[in-house]
Amino acid sequence: MTSKRIGRLLRPYLEKARDSALLAIEVYNKPAIKFRSSGYIALMVIAWTALLHAVFIRQGVKPYYKNAKGKFQELDGDFRHWELAKCVEEYWKAEPNHPVRSNVEFFIPLRNKIEHRHLPELDTAIFGECQALLLNFDDLLGEHFGAAQQLRESLSFSLQLFPSGDSFAQAVKANKKLSDVKKFIDGYRAMISTQVIGSSQFAFKAFLIQVTNHQSGDALPIQFFHRDKLTDAQKQEFDKFAVMVKTKEGSVVNGGLLKPSVVVTLVQAGLGNPKVTRPTGETNKFNVTTHSLFWKRYKVRPVSGAKKPAETVKEYCVYDEPHKDYLYTGAWVKFLIEKMKIDGEYEGLFHPQITTGSTTK
Repeated sequence: MTSKRIGRLLRPYLEKARDSALLAIEVYNKPAIKFRSSGYIALMVIAWTALLHAVFIRQGVKPYYKNAKGKFQELDGDFRHWELAKCVEEYWKAEPNHPVRSNVEFFIPLRNKIEHRHLPELDTAIFGECQALLLNFDDLLGEHFGAAQQLRESLSFSLQLFPSGDSFAQAVKANKKLSDVKKFIDGYRAMISTQVIGSSQFAFKAFLIQVTNHQSGDALPIQFFHRDKLTDAQKQEFDKFAVMVKTKEGSVVNGGLLKPSVVVTLVQAGLGNPKVTRPTGETNKFNVTTHSLFWKRYKVRPVSGAKKPAETVKEYCVYDEPHKDYLYTGAWVKFLIEKMKIDGEYEGLFHPQITTGSTTK
């Protein structure tokens, strides 16, 4: 990976990206901060946005929104840049299931959900995703702008006290108001493919094993061995150890399928938590009613009480015979998010067009 020249136009974006990422790391590693994920995620969102803006500009793409006339929109005297969700969508347009994309997209709605909450127990629950977010950032930085721009050489291994991973689940039990955050995290992890969930680019996980003191004074106190660089025999030995220390789990039924309430949570979060005003007051734009209107409109499943309840669109919905209800797939969540972004789609649910013959009114 060679050094690449950074022009005057790119430099402000890169400096913003690198500074935001370094500040995010500093915030996360400060022992006095109780809820480190919140500040870390906010700063890494800024870092990723600036980095992708720089990548687009280097590629000759202007990451600005256009108005109806095709001219670039301006906001406070500056072009209105794409937000992170749009950047991710454009950069991985041909790879919707790329693990790095899934990792970044995990944090965009999560940031909105925790922005006004104090939830220090969340830190250990999403540590793997947080670590991958940083490693992916540094990899992309080096790929497009050279090793000289990367952060890894300036960072050291932070001291750890190894907190329990059960603290978040316990906090949710104690405070039911946090259940929607857990529902979002569990639902997001469930909706992505097993290939993505198992990738270190989505969530970086490792075993830190204590060993006896090195005899050599030149030996590093901590060494990292990437799984991809191990021999097949070494991988087999490691897998035996991983099975030995893995938390015992029972069998999972309907793994990867989502309840309607989880679908609603994921879609609403994926849209940025928009609100609408009804006669009864403000409510989420995507709610249980909206979801019902969508599955009826696209005939994804039969209505309740149908003679053949299992006749569903299998890509999106499955009938759960033992419980006499329906579960949905991650593909359905993505379908709904894309449909909600189309002008007139949401409004059409409440004011459907009336078709008579070949004439639409």
